[in-house]
Order: sequence, then C-alpha cells, then structure tokens
Amino acid sequence: MKQKDLARRHRVTDGRKFRLEDVDPADTAGLDIEKDDARELLADSIKDLRKLQERLYAEGRWAVLVVLQAMDAGGKDSAIEHVMTGINPQGCDVRSFKQPGPIELRHDFLWRHVAGLPQRGKIVIFNRSHYEEVLVVRVHPEILEKQSLPPQLVGDDLWENRFKDIRAFERHLANSGTVVLKFFLHISKDEQARRFLDRIDEADKNWKFSFGDLEERKHWDDYMAACDDMIRSTARDHAPWHVVPANNKWYARMVISSVLTETLERLDPQYPTVTDEERQRMKAARDVLAHEAGL
Repeated sequence: MKQKDLARRHRVTDGRKFRLEDVDPADTAGLDIEKDDARELLADSIKDLRKLQERLYAEGRWAVLVVLQAMDAGGKDSAIEHVMTGINPQGCDVRSFKQPGPIELRHDFLWRHVAGLPQRGKIVIFNRSHYEEVLVVRVHPEILEKQSLPPQLVGDDLWENRFKDIRAFERHLANSGTVVLKFFLHISKDEQARRFLDRIDEADKNWKFSFGDLEERKHWDDYMAACDDMIRSTARDHAPWHVVPANNKWYARMVISSVLTETLERLDPQYPTVTDEERQRMKAARDVLAHEAGL
C-alpha cells in the first residue's frame, strides 16, 4: 500500500455518520509483516519526514499542530518517541496537558492550549489536548464545578457549545497557516487490559502503571460514546480526525508518519531563495574565510 493511501485510509473529514464501533482496532490494512520489516518501513518514512521538516523550518511560513488522543495505554508516548526520532528538535516540541492547575482553571478551557501553539516553521504535538474538555470532563461532570463557570452556562447545550468553540478555534488556526492534524489512537478494551498487565508484570514498566487508570477503565463505554460525539462534531476538511487502529503499535506509528509526510509533501515548503546580491556577498565572505584558513 502506498504511503498516500495509508495516510488517507483512516481520515475522517465529515463525521456526521461516523461510528467508532465500525473501526477495527486490530486493522492493519491487509499488511502482514514482521516487526523488523515494520521498523524498516518506518525508518524510511522518517527519513522523508526529516527532510520535509527541515524545509518547513527553513521556510518559516506554515505551522503544524498534531493532536494525539487515546484511551489510557493507547500508545501516544511511544508513537511520539518512534515517529519523531531524528526530527530536528529545534523544529518540533511536545506539549503534555495534565490536570489543569488553579491559574488555568480561572481561564477559559482553550487558554492554556493557545499558549502552546506552534510558531511558523514548527511542528508541535499536543499529547492530550483541548479535547479532554469534551471527554474527561464530560465523563466526570463534577470537574465542571472546579471551573467556576456561571451556573446559567452549565446546561444541556454546554457540550455543543464547546464543540462550536473548538470548530471555530481550529478554523481560525487553519486560516492563519496552522495545519491541524488530529489522531485518535483506537485500541480495544482487551488490548488495554493486556498493556496494563504488561505494566504490572514487567519491572521496567511498573512506573507506567496507575491505579487511577483502572478506575477510568470502568467508564469505558461512556468514553466511547464521548469519543464518537467528539469525532462526529469536530471532523472537518480543514481539521480532519485520523482514527488509527492502534492494537498493533507498529501500524499506528506507520499511519502517523505517513499522514505527517503526506501533509508536508502537499505543503511543499521550500528553502529560502538567495538573491544575486546575497550570492556575491557570500562569495566575498568565502574568499575572506578561505584566505584566513590558508585554503
């Protein structure tokens, strides 16, 4: 399967009829390959991504925002580690959004995310994002009490209003030269259980295990319903969701890398051009440096 086909396979731009239950978390697009072969394919894709990212950084016109959402143990951290390996760290940042603190709670729910947006020429990855406000907060509505919202705004239309705000926010970003790429890493409940067991059974993974994750697991069905609504309500052509089957980590990484590469190829960033005057000045500078170096 070609990289462009893989990038487009899981793209959702009109979510009105989307249902998460229609996506097989174990899907690998018919690819049946060994892990070593998967690593080779990913390495080749990363080489292309590295070259394109360098051009993006040099041109300094477009920005790329990557949003990663998943259930606990969905593979976000490892995807960042493997896909962004080799990328120039000057041109890529990762923002992880944990539970908001007192200052953040005194602002609107988008405030802290705006502060983390990429500047032109850079890629920024949101490891969890503004979408937590229509997922975790929706599943645990008691969290709203901490946000000190005016009571008259906490009604039946709260979630739809937040979806409208998010759509407007992402439209604004697109209109301002920020490409928004959203990934939902979709794992099955059984696969999550296996990954939790690995965290318990393997000593070097113990630090990853959280008893709180087991409590959240009890709300699996509520989260699935909230994710469905999130994707249906916010998948747009200018800010698509990519619902990535993630039971197989190698496949999820390949999809993310393919989407990023295909997107940068479409943007086609170029190195800044050098004028004739600048070339003459560089030639003069070269002559001086070569003389000083005795060359």
